[in-house]
Amino acid sequence: MKAYRANGEFKTGKFSWQKFSIEIAAENEAGATEQIYSNLGSRHKLNRSQIRIAEIKPIKGDEIISHTVKYLAEGH
Repeated sequence: MKAYRANGEFKTGKFSWQKFSIEIAAENEAGATEQIYSNLGSRHKLNRSQIRIAEIKPIKGDEIISHTVKYLAEGH
């Protein structure tokens, strides 16, 4: 698995958007996108149209902050 960091925003009210930055461990960029939609949708009860992903970029092991993502990406 590879580690990815995604930045974007999701809708929190009628006219307001909340920015986010999430680290995800996935096989590829498409899988990371699906996990982001799934996680944010279930946590905040959002549709995919209410989530805007600005960028998804791969990150190296020393840049990973989340312990879970580090374990899944590096395997130890």
